Amino acid sequence: MFWIIVGTVFLGLLALVVDGGGQLKASAHADDVANAAARAGGQQIDAGKAIPGGEIVVDPEAAASVARDFLRQAGVDGTVTVSGGGKRLEVSVTDTYHCLMLVGVGRPTLPVTGHGTAQLVHQVGD
Repeated sequence: MFWIIVGTVFLGLLALVVDGGGQLKASAHADDVANAAARAGGQQIDAGKAIPGGEIVVDPEAAASVARDFLRQAGVDGTVTVSGGGKRLEVSVTDTYHCLMLVGVGRPTLPVTGHGTAQLVHQVGD
């Protein structure tokens, strides 16, 4: 009886370690994707103003569109918002981690979220 209890506890702890670690890794990946999408959006400088030496301004609509495209290509769901008067791009990612061991106790997936932001550059030319 002792070995049955010890074995059950050991398997339970192993399941928590394996799937807890997997969820943390998936969460870090979601953060990476959200940050990469925000960076991609933040690079959408209005070339019409920047090339002749005028203002360096990021187009907020283009930035949001590029960030959404990045999320779609990465295969994750998420939201993209522009705030701060068009000077801040915020990306939130939602995904799921598919459990390896907790499936046995009726928990096939665990939710995962990630967040990323980028400041949209606004610099007046010389």
